[in-house]
Amino acid sequence: MVKNGATIFVSRNLPKIIETRMQDLFNVHFNPLNRSLSSEELISYCQNHDVLVSTITDLLDKKTIEHLPNSIKLIAQFGNGVDNIDIEAASKRSIIVTNTPSAMSDDTADMAMALILSIPRRLVEGSQILIQQEWEGWSPNWMLGSRLKGKILGIIGLGRIGLAVADRAKSFGLDIYYYSRNRRPSQIEEKLDATWCESIDELIERVDIVSLHVPLTSESEKIMNRERLKKMKPDAILINVSRPELVDEAALIELLENGHLSGAGLDVFEHQNGINPRLVNLAKNNRVLLTPHMASATIEGRIEMGETVMINIKTFLDGHRPPNRILLEVG
Repeated sequence: MVKNGATIFVSRNLPKIIETRMQDLFNVHFNPLNRSLSSEELISYCQNHDVLVSTITDLLDKKTIEHLPNSIKLIAQFGNGVDNIDIEAASKRSIIVTNTPSAMSDDTADMAMALILSIPRRLVEGSQILIQQEWEGWSPNWMLGSRLKGKILGIIGLGRIGLAVADRAKSFGLDIYYYSRNRRPSQIEEKLDATWCESIDELIERVDIVSLHVPLTSESEKIMNRERLKKMKPDAILINVSRPELVDEAALIELLENGHLSGAGLDVFEHQNGINPRLVNLAKNNRVLLTPHMASATIEGRIEMGETVMINIKTFLDGHRPPNRILLEVG
């Protein structure tokens, strides 16, 4: 394929197969440092480029976007979430923003189910006992967990990922309750045998496991606040593979320390100043299972994300509307 004159800057190193394909298709330059760039560095590297391929580690706030060179006309996010990008500021500068919304649904749903399985069955705790050579052999009352079948899973946000989680959970015998702003069609509810709750508060008071699958917005920030966390059953667990800002982390830690909640599985957490040591201590004491933001970390998923980025760029450069354009919310 003949390349046009447009130039692309990619802010982080991507899988080699994607970088090679990009080089075949476009005039592309990659971040030579392979680390998160400061706003000043990002602005500098974007000079004389038309497209920025960003990731969630790039802070594209109002100030940064206002100082991007006039040549930048497209921000093609390598990822689903775009809360690192000021969409309004980009819109004011006529910069189109795209993402990769469907590439990670299955991988993220797999991780949610892995956490849902691991905590009640104490998988990490059991593995550590073997590693530390502390196992004294099988006994009838040792390492008893709880079975999933018959428990109730409450899903907050029944979008692509939430649906994928529900589909997997049904196979394990979990009953599905869900909350979404809009009730899903009866065909979906019947297929999943899912029960819709009119409010989050109604859901969390009835379920054994709460799993969060909503994007970060002004409405969803701290959607699991102290009041709601306290309404959960004492033996319930919280699963978050979405965004750390959805949960009041300080309140969650306090309730776990006080024994109000049975446990939590977190792939995301507040870490601007390092992971809260109290959260790490809870993990050491097997009250929390922490994974380092790896829900979408499969080679297949990363390649699919890269391919989606290239489709968005190619469509844009051909003069058409990219299929995954992020629209500015009004109101």
